[in-house]
Amino acid sequence: VSLPRNGVVNLTRNHWSHSAGIGWSISAVYPPLTPDTMGYFCVFRDEFFKENLRLNLGDLPLFSVGAYPVFNLTDNTNQEVHMLFEKMITELNSNYIYKYELVKNYVSELIYLAIKLQPSKNVFQHPDASSRITSVFSEVLERQFPIEAASQRFEFRSPKVIADRLAVHVNYLNRAIKKTTGRTTTDHIFERLTAEAKALLKYTDWNIAEISYALGFEDQAHFNKFFKKQAKINPSSFRQV
Repeated sequence: VSLPRNGVVNLTRNHWSHSAGIGWSISAVYPPLTPDTMGYFCVFRDEFFKENLRLNLGDLPLFSVGAYPVFNLTDNTNQEVHMLFEKMITELNSNYIYKYELVKNYVSELIYLAIKLQPSKNVFQHPDASSRITSVFSEVLERQFPIEAASQRFEFRSPKVIADRLAVHVNYLNRAIKKTTGRTTTDHIFERLTAEAKALLKYTDWNIAEISYALGFEDQAHFNKFFKKQAKINPSSFRQV
């Protein structure tokens, strides 16, 4: 996330580039800046948001395939973004014990502000059938969360069940999602299931057997094995971290 204030910076991302007076660079190696370049930038990874256990950055339009995250800001919006960066700097230089939580919130605000600035046609228009079916798949998956009661069950937990719900063949669903995201249908389901398991372990007092049932596992042993494989830690230990 960047806010150049002066100078010329080149932006490169995947197969396209942008350079128009004031821009920014996203690449493995940062090119040198011109002497008059001024502004802010914040580099973060997905892990920074892991404590916000239900937020998957990859599901947001700003980080989707084909997104073009370059915005011409109005004076008012420019000032709003400027103040958010200044707040981040202030907190990072403070001794406040929860400063990273505040920074995380400021970065989230920047992300959602950017999404708000995107034209709606860019957010909702799908370039092809694979993109459209992937979007519907994500909606069906997300509608099952958050799980708010131990009696509520995560039902659509396999590609076949979701494909039946969408009235498409499971092979078509798998190909579409792989084409659009580069990942398998099962990868997406397991990632979301793991995120919800972490949230329930952290923020509820349900016992592990209740969580196992709510997430669609027939027994606690199966859930323990799944969670250990996905999170590299067993559920009881994760709850105590």
